[in-house]
Amino acid sequence: MACLCEQIAGSGIDLSPVCIGHLWIFQNLEADEVEALSREALRKKSTAGQALFLQGDPTDEMFLIKGGRVKLSKVLEDGTELTLDIRKAGDFVGENMFSEEGRYPISAYCIEDTLTCGFSRSQFEQLVLQHPKVGLQIIKNLSERIAWLTRRVGSLAVTNIEDRLYRVLTSVAKEHGMTSPQGTIIQFPLTHEDLSFLIGAHRVSITRAMKALKAAGKILHEDKRLILPGLKIA
Repeated sequence: MACLCEQIAGSGIDLSPVCIGHLWIFQNLEADEVEALSREALRKKSTAGQALFLQGDPTDEMFLIKGGRVKLSKVLEDGTELTLDIRKAGDFVGENMFSEEGRYPISAYCIEDTLTCGFSRSQFEQLVLQHPKVGLQIIKNLSERIAWLTRRVGSLAVTNIEDRLYRVLTSVAKEHGMTSPQGTIIQFPLTHEDLSFLIGAHRVSITRAMKALKAAGKILHEDKRLILPGLKIA
């Protein structure tokens, strides 16, 4: 019999083999506890363009992206929207629930039809009471996220727009790419506006940098997908 995620997702969403019960936050639990977590988790199917949560909403849920992709963005005081990250199937969203802020500082929008699997705040608080080691796993995960953000800041420090753009595209391709005979394909469209937010440059500069990278043979554009010929991923 198909698992509940497969029944809800249908044939239109490719699911990650990662299960909510096997995430870092639930490591070292017994098999029956993992099974119970998977059985009790809240599953939700969302369509492309739909928000999982909005900036300013109460931090009441956390999600495993079981299938699809999610864009994390933030609106500044002047109305500018910044794309902060793109999460894929198998990634975790809503970790702000662990903080004391009480509200999400960012928004999460589905850029594909998406299936999420997660827990409410009250469910998680009960879990922590029953399994104190979960807190230590949260600390480890946040440390890894800080290290990742540090690397991203390092990419922004590169002064040449073309180099910055290529570094960001390489990072996205390594996380979300698919290997092909041509190189590594980024499997979803990235607009110049998305890229301008990711590297901190104006869209006009992005357009020029994209043309330069294409002319140099570092990237290819095919059917609205970007291909990095020189990049190979495991």
